[in-house]
Amino acid sequence: METKRVEEASRRQASYSRRRSGIMNNARELAVVCDAQVAIVMLSATGKHHHFCSDGADIKGVLDRYQQATGTSLWTEQYEEMQRTLSHLKAVNRNLRTEIRQRMGEDLDALGFGELRGLEQSVDAALEVVRQRKYHVIRRQTENYKRKVKRSQEVYKNLQQELEYKNLQQELEYKNLQEELVMREDPVFGFMDSPVLGGWDGVAAVEMCGGGGGSVDMYAFGLVSGQPDLHGMAYDSSHYPPFG
Repeated sequence: METKRVEEASRRQASYSRRRSGIMNNARELAVVCDAQVAIVMLSATGKHHHFCSDGADIKGVLDRYQQATGTSLWTEQYEEMQRTLSHLKAVNRNLRTEIRQRMGEDLDALGFGELRGLEQSVDAALEVVRQRKYHVIRRQTENYKRKVKRSQEVYKNLQQELEYKNLQQELEYKNLQEELVMREDPVFGFMDSPVLGGWDGVAAVEMCGGGGGSVDMYAFGLVSGQPDLHGMAYDSSHYPPFG
């Protein structure tokens, strides 16, 4: 019977799973029955990997024994490739270090006129990039400071308006208090029913004596505009007849 590739993908995957299980069972039986070291690595078409290794061994140990038995090296080519890659990276690193020192003004003796001219242009271009970046940072910081100053001015304006509003409220309260005091003053005699509110300044006290040596009554009169200044006048009984 001819062995050929299964064309349909789903059938091919099913066949791979079934045959893989059979191979793994056969390898396990071979390792147990014959006391052999068996290692199998399988990679499917989809990239999935499966492996088997007999008890008491590992895949690397089995491959090392294979190299000793056959006299071949499985890792020589890979090791040489790694050495070539390492040498290339070292050369790149060395060139970069030399270029950095030259940009800092060191190790310039080995450079010719053309190389020096190219280095000068490269440094000028780098300097222009740095300068542009510096200006960008300055502009950004300036904009941030302007925004902070604007916010501070707004806060100051709000506080000033709040203070003016409080002052206006205090003025209105003071004005209302004055109006209340004026309303409590007698319209004719300026009589104040409570001397505690305004004190006794500008208040005239007159004794009203009853007939027959009776009790003395005290009346307080507030001074209003148009009344004579009683404080500055001496009391003279010849000008003012007695009460009673």
